[in-house]
Amino acid sequence: MRTGIFRKPTFTDTIIPFTSNHPTQHKYATVRYLYNRLESYNLQHNEYQQELNVIHNILHNNSFPIKPHKPPTPNPDKPTTNHTIQRWANFTYIGRETTYITNIFKRTDLKITFRTKQTIANLLTHKDRTHDKYSLSGVYKLTCPDCHKTYIGQTGRQFSTRYKEHMTARHNLSTTSSFAQHLIEEGHSSGPMNKIMEIMHYHNKGPYLNTIERFHIHTESAKNNHLNDPQTIHPNVIFDTLLKTNH
Repeated sequence: MRTGIFRKPTFTDTIIPFTSNHPTQHKYATVRYLYNRLESYNLQHNEYQQELNVIHNILHNNSFPIKPHKPPTPNPDKPTTNHTIQRWANFTYIGRETTYITNIFKRTDLKITFRTKQTIANLLTHKDRTHDKYSLSGVYKLTCPDCHKTYIGQTGRQFSTRYKEHMTARHNLSTTSSFAQHLIEEGHSSGPMNKIMEIMHYHNKGPYLNTIERFHIHTESAKNNHLNDPQTIHPNVIFDTLLKTNH
């Protein structure tokens, strides 16, 4: 019987790119895992070489320097257990400056770990950073005062400008706004901007803002409480996972 390493058809060779602003320890964690798995499985020569080629392709596609791989040499003199209590300190990685600072602790018994702010949860949420929030752009939510159904939208202009456009569409009995169309068809009332408009995320127009908008539409769709076009809503495993985690 021959043993090999299986990968799903949906497998992508994406890992943290070598050029990204992440701690070096995080970048090489996946690389160490791939090589450790290669050595821990009892692979015959052909399967071993095939997996090694896959690893090299992954490294190449993520801009890692590729060096000849040498199997680890067992060290019989290395102690198998360590009962020393270690102390750890966690730093938020912002770039090379963090590395320079943490290098100070190399000669101490304090162990260093890193975290980053570039997590999916942080990218899809926001903090209120201004008192004049309606003068910025990003993703917003409009809530019907009567039935409490919601509409998610995005704008590269000021939130206040987009709110006025929705209200103008309602006044003119226009269907250019899904939110206004709902108010017209149901005979529901509107409301002042600070009552019915909620800022979900601040950002400029672009692909990132599109993703944020889709996430919040997905959130309202999961509650069956949205006024957005159903054709814009598609299954998304990542969004579902985030919603479960946040709950």
